Amino acid sequence: MTNFQTVYQRSFPVSPDGDPYVQNDLGLYTHNHPVPPADVATRRAYLVGSGIGSLIAAAYLVRDGQMPGENITILEELAVPGGAFDGSGDTEKGFIARGGREMGQHFECFWDIMKDIPALEMPAPYTVLDEFRITNENDPNRNPCRIINHQGHRRDAYRMGLNRKGQLAVLKLLFARESDTYYKSIEDWFDEDFLHSTFYTLWKTMFAFEQWQSLTEMKRYMHRFLQYMPGFSDLSCLRFSKYNQNDSFVVPLVRWLKDQGVVFRYDCLVHDLEMTITAHRKVVDAVLVRHGDGTEERIGVTDRDVVLVTNGSLTECTGYGDMDQAAPYNTDELAGWELWRNLAKKSAVFGRPDVFCADPDKTVWESISFNFIGADHPFLRKIKELTGNDPLSGRTVTGGIITVEDSSWCISLTMNRQPQFHGQPEDWGVAWAYGLYPFAVGDCVGKPMLECTGEEILKEYCYHFGLLDQFEEIRSRTKVRLATMPYITAFFMPRGKGDRPEVIPDGCVNLGFLGQFVETPDDCVFTTEGSARTAMMAVYGLLDLDRDVPPIWPAQYDIRALLASAKTLNNGTLPGGRLLARLLKGSYYEDILPS
Repeated sequence: MTNFQTVYQRSFPVSPDGDPYVQNDLGLYTHNHPVPPADVATRRAYLVGSGIGSLIAAAYLVRDGQMPGENITILEELAVPGGAFDGSGDTEKGFIARGGREMGQHFECFWDIMKDIPALEMPAPYTVLDEFRITNENDPNRNPCRIINHQGHRRDAYRMGLNRKGQLAVLKLLFARESDTYYKSIEDWFDEDFLHSTFYTLWKTMFAFEQWQSLTEMKRYMHRFLQYMPGFSDLSCLRFSKYNQNDSFVVPLVRWLKDQGVVFRYDCLVHDLEMTITAHRKVVDAVLVRHGDGTEERIGVTDRDVVLVTNGSLTECTGYGDMDQAAPYNTDELAGWELWRNLAKKSAVFGRPDVFCADPDKTVWESISFNFIGADHPFLRKIKELTGNDPLSGRTVTGGIITVEDSSWCISLTMNRQPQFHGQPEDWGVAWAYGLYPFAVGDCVGKPMLECTGEEILKEYCYHFGLLDQFEEIRSRTKVRLATMPYITAFFMPRGKGDRPEVIPDGCVNLGFLGQFVETPDDCVFTTEGSARTAMMAVYGLLDLDRDVPPIWPAQYDIRALLASAKTLNNGTLPGGRLLARLLKGSYYEDILPS
C-alpha cells in the first residue's frame, strides 16, 4: 500500500466495491499538526502552474509539511500568478475578471488553509477566512431577482416547474451508481420538459452546464450541493468575497508564500517530465521547461523530491476583445495541455486529455466585464430597480447572477459588492456577465455572440434588460472587456473511469496532480474546493502526513437536507409531508420537517 493510499483510506474508508463511505472526520480531533518527514529540509518541491491549486499546495507544504519555503519553486507560464483566478484593469481600459466562483460554508479544505493566511486588509491576527466570514455575516447574500424575461421583467423563480417524470428522473440519478452515468450526457437522461424547467434554468446558469455535457458530473453536483437546493432560487446558499477573487484570495496567499521564501518563476512553460517507469514505480527524474524566448531548461529531480502538476487548463487560448473588437476564438495552440498530453503517452494512469479538449465548440463560452460609469448610469438604475439594492452602496447588489431566460445566448449578469477592484472609482459599477450559448444568433443584434464586439454585446444586454431606448447614453458611459475561453467547461465533457488521473496515480513515487482535471472521491469540479482538495491530498500523500483530509460535508446523508431538497423540487410542498407531520407531532424529531 502506498503512502497516499494510507492517507486516502484514513480519510475515506473504502468499501469492497470501491466506493468511499462517508465518515464524519470534521471534528477538531482531526485538526492535529502532522509530524513531517525527517528529511523534509533536504527535499525540494516543483509546482507546475500558479493557479489556486498550486498556491494552496505550496501553503500545505509549508504549514503542514514544514518544508522550507526556499525549497519550493512554482513554475508559471504567464507573467503573473493566479491562473484563472485573475482580475486586473484600470480606468482607461476598464476592469476585467474572466470569472468568479460561487462559494459556500462547507469548503472544508479551502477554509482549512485560508484560516491561517493573514487577511488582505484586516490587521493581525485576522485571516482571509475571518475577513470573508465577517463580510458575509454582516452582509448576507440574497438575490431578489434571479430570472428576468420579456425585456427586463422580473419573474418568480421559487417554483421549480418539475413534473412528476422530472422529479423521478432526479431521484433515479441520485440512486444510480456512478458507473451507470459514464459517457452519458445530461440530455441522455432528462427529457425536454426537464430541460425547459425553472429548476434546470437555475441549475445550468448557476453552474454553467450545457445539456450535451457530463451526466456524471451533474450527478456529483447533485450529491455535493444537495443542501443548497432550498437556496437555488435566491442564491441565499452562497457566499462571496468582498473584492474580486484575485484580490481577495490570490494576493494574500501569494504574499504569505513569498514571506515564507517560496520561489516564483515566470515565463516557464513546463512541457514534459523525464520519468523512469517500471512495472511498479513511476519516478520523475527531471522537469523540462520552455521559456518564451525559445530556450529550454532541464531541472533535475530526485525520488525524494515532490513534483505537483496542474494538468489541463480551462482558460487556455483565451481571446480578448473590447468595445470595438470581438474576442477571437482561438483553438490552435494548446500549450497548457501539452504537458498532460505528453504524460498520457507515457502511461495510461495519467488519463486521456483528449476526452476533454478535443471539441472546443462544446466547451466554449464568452465572459464579459461591464464597466458602468457614473452613479446615475441607466444600467445601474435598472439593477437597483430589479433588486432593490443600491449598486454603489458597498453591500450586496445582485446577490449572484440574473439570468435572461428568453435570451438565445442564455445570458446572465452579476454585480457583486462594489468596488470590486482596487483603484476602481467610487462612481463606477463593474459587473461580470456571460453567455452560455455563444454560437446562437442574438435576439437583437442578429449575430452569434462570438462574432460580436463589446458594443454589440452591450446592445444585446440593453435589449434584454429593457434599456434599448437608452442605448446611446449607455454606450457612451460604458467600457466593455471581453474574454472568449474555448476550454472553459472542458472538465464537463462526458467521461468515464480513467479519463482523469488520480491525485497520485498508481506507482507514482514523487508525482501528484492538482486542479480541475483530477479524480477525487465524490467531489466535483469548477470549484475552489475541488482544487484545494487535490492540493491537500497530494501533499499529505507524497509526504505521508498523519492528518486526515476532511471528507465531503455529508449533506446527502442528512435527513434534514433530504427533506428540504425534496420540498424544493416539489414546488414548495413536501411529498408525504402531512403524513410525516402527523407521525412526528409531539416527538423529539418534530423539528426536522422543513418549515
